[in-house]
Amino acid sequence: QVQLVESGGGLVQAGGSLSLSCAISGRAVSTYAMGWFRQAPGKEREFVAGISWTGGSTYYADSVKGRFTIARDNAKNTVFLQMNSLKPEDTAVYYCAASWNRGAIHLIPVAQYVYWGQGTQVTVSS
Repeated sequence: QVQLVESGGGLVQAGGSLSLSCAISGRAVSTYAMGWFRQAPGKEREFVAGISWTGGSTYYADSVKGRFTIARDNAKNTVFLQMNSLKPEDTAVYYCAASWNRGAIHLIPVAQYVYWGQGTQVTVSS
């Protein structure tokens, strides 16, 4: 059984940084393309960042480009999201997800992310 567990969320002031981790168990993370998504209260879940199963390509939502960095450590079966220059509008529950799709990371539909974590809250105060 594949499980994803996020950690690292919390409360931070605007302009600050947080680093999220997503630990995968049950199967090697190298099997999957990985993505980070977020959902703010009253809003739909949105894509934040993705990394291909090889780690060779990444893709970011325009709203976080230049501020967030996604990375993976296959040896530790973990995916990371480094978030810098945080803004109040980044406040949301952040989820990591895994996809079997080995195509271009920016073309993977949300429906093809088949495993999801439980989410971690990120709150950015102004």
